Amino acid sequence: MAGSGRRPEHRGPPELFYDEAEARKYTHNSRVVEIQSQMSERAVELLGLPEDRPCLLLDVGCGSGLSGDYVSEEGHYWIGMDISRAMLDVAVEREVEGDLLLADVGHGIPFRAGMFDGCISISAVQWLCNADKKSHSPPKRLYRFFSTLYTALARGSRAVLQLYPENSEQLELITAQAMRAGFTGGMVVDYPNSAKAKKFFLCLFVGTSGTLPKGLGTECADGEETLQAKFTNERYRVVKLQLLSRRGVLGMTRFRNAKGKSVKKSRDWILEKKERRRRQGKEVRADTKYTGRKRRPRF
Repeated sequence: MAGSGRRPEHRGPPELFYDEAEARKYTHNSRVVEIQSQMSERAVELLGLPEDRPCLLLDVGCGSGLSGDYVSEEGHYWIGMDISRAMLDVAVEREVEGDLLLADVGHGIPFRAGMFDGCISISAVQWLCNADKKSHSPPKRLYRFFSTLYTALARGSRAVLQLYPENSEQLELITAQAMRAGFTGGMVVDYPNSAKAKKFFLCLFVGTSGTLPKGLGTECADGEETLQAKFTNERYRVVKLQLLSRRGVLGMTRFRNAKGKSVKKSRDWILEKKERRRRQGKEVRADTKYTGRKRRPRF
């Protein structure tokens, strides 16, 4: 179930749609690679991983390993699952750092309990809503996926699944099966007012009900309230909408993002990243007064 960083058009099961030609086409498409990298970065950010140690992540629908590239760059380890052999063949050719497993996640996650510190998935989960064979039951396949994923994740961890729901019924089906499996959490929607930039991230908590992160681009210029989807174990039939005020946020976003971290590519961000790599035992250049300084353009 390879995630391509674009809204998929359903032309049959993913293992047939993503053949060798299609796998190579999107892996070498610079625009697709850029979008995939951005969504992977956002998914890892929403996981809220500890910064003092490397983590082991599961990448569901890993495709050719584009999401795994970002996970590796952040100093974490990962195992990828995908139903498309062609996609995994490309990942092997690219010599990705993660381990790969050819498998249909609709049959379940075949790993021991509490093995993973988190899970990400880019543009893959919506494939489970399709009945590509007579034996396929989307509700049963979704429940099998979510229930075994819940078991494979460590208590207190998260799963962040970016998806493209075709309609509200499909979105309700996915969230209902996730909550039935024991997850809490909700839907984080980035840029909800943009037709092109809008992205859905199903943010799921294991064992504890954490605070649902804020979506990007949800601040209103006039300080009005915006919608965010949230659910609990007790109410899984319908996604519950909560009005969350965004007043007082706009003045802070220039210097820090919603999680209080340094803005990417800033000097503080670079210094923090270098320090994390030093703690991981990696060789890093010494800090100087020029670290993070923007270079003047050459003419």
